[in-house]
Amino acid sequence: MSWPEAGEDRWEDPDGDPDEAVLVHWPLQWHGLYPRERWIWFDQLWCEVCALRDRYRLAIRSGWWANEIQVEALAAMSAWVSRYDSGEWDDPPGKLALLHDLEHLSALLRDGVDPFDPRRDRAAFERHLTEIGCRPPPATDSRTRDPP
Repeated sequence: MSWPEAGEDRWEDPDGDPDEAVLVHWPLQWHGLYPRERWIWFDQLWCEVCALRDRYRLAIRSGWWANEIQVEALAAMSAWVSRYDSGEWDDPPGKLALLHDLEHLSALLRDGVDPFDPRRDRAAFERHLTEIGCRPPPATDSRTRDPP
């Protein structure tokens, strides 16, 4: 199975019957993905973390990508929010539970010194991805780009 491109979920029709298509989501953790899929997974999570930070005013710390608990918590929260935003879930008590759990999420995100700054932290994020064996897709891999 191939995963959707970063930033998109997709509908997949496993048996050729459009009435039985199911929404395919990224997995909630990166272990077990191929190196390029890992890069895409983390890149998508980066975008989602930036959005969660702005939307819910979360105090995310620099280096969250190197803390497994924070990565898993942010991936789970992102998946939870996206299911409500897409209309896949329509459960007002569940949405209230999500909003209530922001306090619990904030407690998991306290480790770290500096606040997360997407502009400043992107290079460190990409270095970490390389260190854990992620590989950027060819379009973003500077080693395979044509010279200008």
